[in-house]
Amino acid sequence: MLSPRTKNMLWLSQEKYVTKVLQRFNMNNAKSIGSPLGLNCKLNSSQCSRGEKDKIEMRRVSYASVVGSLMYAMVCTRPNIAFVVGTLRRYMSNPCKEHCAIVKWILKYLKGTSSVCLRYGSKKPMLEGFTNSDMSADVDSTGSTSRYVMTYTRGAMSWQ
Repeated sequence: MLSPRTKNMLWLSQEKYVTKVLQRFNMNNAKSIGSPLGLNCKLNSSQCSRGEKDKIEMRRVSYASVVGSLMYAMVCTRPNIAFVVGTLRRYMSNPCKEHCAIVKWILKYLKGTSSVCLRYGSKKPMLEGFTNSDMSADVDSTGSTSRYVMTYTRGAMSWQ
């Protein structure tokens, strides 16, 4: 079997980091899920905590810490969670139970895909770019959302 070096391949993985995050937030024994976000899942500010009781309950949840951990994974090697993590970060100052449920969903997704990595290298060096937009993705502002990914030799180089 040829080594990655002789094939001119490079793999970037955060498998150990993802495992540590799952352990830190007690999700290491969770059942895995196959997609980073459920269908028809629209988050908005009207879901946010309204009463003082809800706000006190949500203070016990380490929402900002979990989202920050997900953001680190997203920035380094996991462009596949960029959209949902970018959406969740909007609610860091006032999260609700629905937002926490989505965070758990992402952690379950990472549980099943912890070995996913970025791979660089191929016989043809080629730079490609892909974009997508949604004219009403932000439910609160009814503003548009756009995304992109740039790849080189089939590996993601830049995404947002």
